[in-house]
Amino acid sequence: MKTVIGLGEVLWDMLPAGRQLGGAPSNFAYHVSQSGCKGVVVSAVGNDDLGNDIISMLEEKKLQSCLARVDKPTGIVSVELSEDKIPVYDIKRDVAWDYIPFTDELRDLARNADAVCFGTLAQRGPVSRKTIRSFISSMPVDSLKVFDINLRGDFYDAQTIMESLLLSNILKINDEEIVTVGNLFGYETNELPEIATRLLVEYKLQNVILTCGAHGSYVFGKDEVLFQPTPKVEVVDTVGAGDTFTAVFVASLLQGKPLSEAHSDAVRRSAYICTKPGAMHPYDE
Repeated sequence: MKTVIGLGEVLWDMLPAGRQLGGAPSNFAYHVSQSGCKGVVVSAVGNDDLGNDIISMLEEKKLQSCLARVDKPTGIVSVELSEDKIPVYDIKRDVAWDYIPFTDELRDLARNADAVCFGTLAQRGPVSRKTIRSFISSMPVDSLKVFDINLRGDFYDAQTIMESLLLSNILKINDEEIVTVGNLFGYETNELPEIATRLLVEYKLQNVILTCGAHGSYVFGKDEVLFQPTPKVEVVDTVGAGDTFTAVFVASLLQGKPLSEAHSDAVRRSAYICTKPGAMHPYDE
């Protein structure tokens, strides 16, 4: 079974409907584990009740983890939904996942990992940023390094994005984020496919995944561009939909499926998650 790591923030999403386990890495690892791979969450929690509850929740979800306990509060995010049911986040600063230590256990985990997914948010502080990069540099040369960019608030800059792209072989980005990146990089175009292709070539990526919400999604490769429409579903919220997309795509690739099938699997699963509150739900075929 392939080992796939969700690396970065783990936290509680304080949603209108109640508290939900959140953070892109835990969402990603959960959906990897639902897709036939061994998903592992790597992060840090505090020595507090919220940290204890995260560990209990991961055990309840039967999701493996490597969580350091640090002397900072466990992360929380206040989440409100816009009129279009899009989540708006208030992310608390100076919390446990800003201080993920790079331990011998993490080095060993990295050396045996088939894929990792990381973003910009957990790189906002120097400790976790260094750990993320040390982890990736310790992975096998032929492993998948997936940069799911996840731009949040003001917790990113051009240099972090560029350095992360150089560490990666797959980029996952949405239609709003790709315009932001194009502007940060000084690209003189707002044409999304043109920006995606330029990123693919300039950073020598294997694939760029571009999701455009209800308007469909693209996968750019060296010699092909794939498009899938978004299924029409009754949306409860979109929390975790992007993480689900990335997880299912990666799991499908690791299982040897062709690019087109990995793409269609990801589209179908992420659409399903939009019909549920929060991010972590088992699939009901």
